[in-house]
Amino acid sequence: MKFKTSDHVQLDYSDVGDGHPVLLLTGIGAYKEIWQPTVTFLVQQGYRVISLDARNQGASQRTFKGQRMSRHALDVEELLTSLNLNEVLGIGNSMGASTLFAYASLFGAGRFKAFVDIDQSPKMIADDNWDFGFKNLTWGNFPEMLNLPFGRSTVTPVTEQLRQMVKQTRDKHPYDSARNLAFLTDHAFQDWRDVISQLSIPLLIVVGEKSPYFNPKFAEVTANLAPQGHTAQIKNAGHIVMSEQPALFNECLLQFMRTLM
Repeated sequence: MKFKTSDHVQLDYSDVGDGHPVLLLTGIGAYKEIWQPTVTFLVQQGYRVISLDARNQGASQRTFKGQRMSRHALDVEELLTSLNLNEVLGIGNSMGASTLFAYASLFGAGRFKAFVDIDQSPKMIADDNWDFGFKNLTWGNFPEMLNLPFGRSTVTPVTEQLRQMVKQTRDKHPYDSARNLAFLTDHAFQDWRDVISQLSIPLLIVVGEKSPYFNPKFAEVTANLAPQGHTAQIKNAGHIVMSEQPALFNECLLQFMRTLM
């Protein structure tokens, strides 16, 4: 499905199922198809699931405009407004979680009932006051390090069916990391800790036990900042937790959702 933003960028999203709305947001360079195990599970549980390809990603339009977290957050607000959705459960993997925090910085809880952060530290640059950055990113090598290969994001392979689904979409809509570097730099620069400390809605942070990107200890530290913070760690999972260990993730997610009823 297609949606045009206020700055005239066409975004691609899927909208399936009925019931309470859930919004899924991918990490940078990822495709909404990576959420298929989560989508299938949530629809079976009676939820309406919206999955969004961010601008410059997936099947959404490539553009030089809006390469900043605040614009991505506004894209979310405009999409939810167009669909007239409220009390949404927002689930973001990696940069998708940062998009939720950017949304909260602009709109507070807004149209959301709760957030789920999947393996995304609120601060990606480590310094004297924060030990849980992205790999070895520091002020000394920022932003130059962002030009280097990140390495594998997973430690447990996704299913062949899911791999092929993502590959087909990637072949049709290649991701240009160089063209989106300005956005990656803006994403990595942010510090969302003050936003999290003022969240008026529940926050669940789910981390992969073996994440190659973040020390999973960040989850407990971050959850302690939030007024209603919770954590869960998934065994034998890397950065793409929900696709590497879908059964474990889905059970964890369902338990959290039951607390929101």
